Amino acid sequence: MSGFPGLQDQAMRIMCLNGWGGKLHEDLLPYVEKTAPDILCLQEVVHSPATAKDWLTYRDGDHILPQRANFFRDVARTLPDHTAVFCPAAQGVLWDKDQSTPSQWGLATFVHKSVPIIGQVQGFVHKGYSPVGYGDHPRSRSAHGIRVYDYKNNRSVSVTHMHGLRDLRGKMDTPERAEQARRLLDLSRQVTEPEDLIVLCGDFNVEPDSETLRILADAGLVELVTGQGFAGTRNSHYKKPGQFADYMLINDVEAVREFTVVYDPEVSDHCPLLLDL
Repeated sequence: MSGFPGLQDQAMRIMCLNGWGGKLHEDLLPYVEKTAPDILCLQEVVHSPATAKDWLTYRDGDHILPQRANFFRDVARTLPDHTAVFCPAAQGVLWDKDQSTPSQWGLATFVHKSVPIIGQVQGFVHKGYSPVGYGDHPRSRSAHGIRVYDYKNNRSVSVTHMHGLRDLRGKMDTPERAEQARRLLDLSRQVTEPEDLIVLCGDFNVEPDSETLRILADAGLVELVTGQGFAGTRNSHYKKPGQFADYMLINDVEAVREFTVVYDPEVSDHCPLLLDL
């Protein structure tokens, strides 16, 4: 971990987190509010505007999960001084007992209103938008990139995040995962200008020795989670083998004032990644 005491008030703070559909929202929302990132990159976000229900249920065979029905709304209300952008990957249904409710699933980006958004791109790293049902595995995956002006450091910064595809066979290298890494790079390049500081992040759903990270490294990006010696990005809520899923990369490590993987508090089954520039 690197740190520069006394500079936190001057830092631009970026948080990346898979929100687990808001399952631990009672811990997550206060943590996000207290941490107050300038930019929050949030994956696994539920948006169900057709209902006022707080909780619905996701059903996929024997895979059943409680979902915070309007997780996007919840986080937006927690960060009222942020611009909120939701990027759906698919619309399917969630359930209230036997009653189905249309619900969109994807990722979201929250940017403090003091930080000007001067460029933006939204697209897909795997498949395309699924309008009727969440689709067959591996399902559609979206990405979102923004270019902002960082007045604290007098420079432009591009930040692009994705939720990498989930393969039921595991986190091994596949042609689809290699292609999604290239698509992520392409989206980042669309929103990046020369001399920009570049950040890529997200729940990539791959291991540290993956082809995905090699492709990103070949593009000049340095991965911070393993590069700074963290032992994983999962916590006690994750019961399966393999402790890595989430990554954050940057093109200039000298711009990193502090980076950490947050193990406490536990606000999801993923750990927040927190970067101060």
